Amino acid sequence: MIRNVYSKECPCRGLLDMVASRWTALVIGDLEDGPRRFSELKKRLEGISQKMLTQTLRTLERDGLVTRTVYPSVPLRVEYELTELGRSVTEPLAALRSWAQRNYETVAEARETFDKAEPVGAEPATAR
Repeated sequence: MIRNVYSKECPCRGLLDMVASRWTALVIGDLEDGPRRFSELKKRLEGISQKMLTQTLRTLERDGLVTRTVYPSVPLRVEYELTELGRSVTEPLAALRSWAQRNYETVAEARETFDKAEPVGAEPATAR
């Protein structure tokens, strides 16, 4: 069945929202090199809160993109790793991260220009 993500009823929209989130893109990117412990991810993903990292990892695990392996040791050791499905999204997310890095200056200039411009009106113009 072909889905139409432009339709408000399309169930794929939730998946698109999840994959397109900043923290999902960064967690998946960091797991590309192999399994990581929670503390490693937290240290490497500067600015992410413990709560947000936990939520992101749970979502990725629930959606089948990440596996969580608990090793019975003292202290308990837990590692997160991409599944085959998770690895299948690494290329498009890497392209998106690369695009953001390459185009940040251009976007920042566009924002500055826009913010300095006089407001034209509250409503966008419509074609007649």
